[in-house]
Amino acid sequence: MPLLDVQDLRLTLPSAQGPVAALRSLSFTLERGQTLGLIGESGCGKSLTALALMGLLPEGAQLQGALHFDGQDLAQLDEPAWCRLRGRRIAMVFQEPMTALNPLHTIGRQVAEPLRLHLGLSAGDALARALALLERVQLPQAAQRLDAYPHQLSGGQRQRVVIAIALACGPALLVADEPTTALDATLQHEVLQLLLRLVQEDGMALLLISHALALMARSVQRLAVMYAGTFVEQGATAQVLANPAHPYTQGLLAARPRLGAGHSRPGGVVAPLATIPGRVPALHEMPPGCAFAPRCAYAEPACRGAVPPLRDVSAEGSSWQAACVRVGGA
Repeated sequence: MPLLDVQDLRLTLPSAQGPVAALRSLSFTLERGQTLGLIGESGCGKSLTALALMGLLPEGAQLQGALHFDGQDLAQLDEPAWCRLRGRRIAMVFQEPMTALNPLHTIGRQVAEPLRLHLGLSAGDALARALALLERVQLPQAAQRLDAYPHQLSGGQRQRVVIAIALACGPALLVADEPTTALDATLQHEVLQLLLRLVQEDGMALLLISHALALMARSVQRLAVMYAGTFVEQGATAQVLANPAHPYTQGLLAARPRLGAGHSRPGGVVAPLATIPGRVPALHEMPPGCAFAPRCAYAEPACRGAVPPLRDVSAEGSSWQAACVRVGGA
């Protein structure tokens, strides 16, 4: 039995235009010690997927489908049950560490809080464990930081504190939503290496959300490409990135900055960076059929009919899935 089993997950949110589908038929599994990446433009539903797994959806949200964690049906949990699970067995590294941390409480108190709530440690024991956690995530001068406030730490240091809080109770699943946002390249590498090392040491499952293809290529075993609230391609990371089958995945890869790509052409004209025309549709403006069709150079009439299902793709002895009428036996 997989640690996390998500089948046909659908999320409807209230809006001024009426109910809108924010997540559409998501299915995936995650085993202990396995890493899965969610990638796509802003507005594709990556963070909503993470919030659904944490039981932190906005008021009025309606969740349908199967959502099981370690054999437990998360969709049936009430708020007290979520409070017992959240932070203990499932933990999250939030996107912006400055807003994730409470500016009114010291670092030591915030790291110790889940230890006291979930493990019942005394104040002294929790603070001692908090220090060990801060040292484990390699926070400089960890002992002196216990009495510091978030505004006294740099962005990279605050992110390490957020990771320490998430890891405090030894969760089985760690959800990391853009954990390297606003960090420079060196700190991004350090934070990602830290997360991967901790996953390896503790046997946790990791769901990593990011915009960065290069980061995903070296960080996760499996990759799911999201667009407009659904998966358009998923499989082994190396295969998806080496042989992208969906036009959206191809567009993301073509748009990534590459060393030397900006060199001048003959005549002194700099080659422009490739872009995907248009934008992700708003939830109340979702087109019929394939949501990517209005931006796709390969769109045909069949694309604007039914939503294409994920179909098997095979290349060089490997297989993965893509949701495109041009894939498989369509």
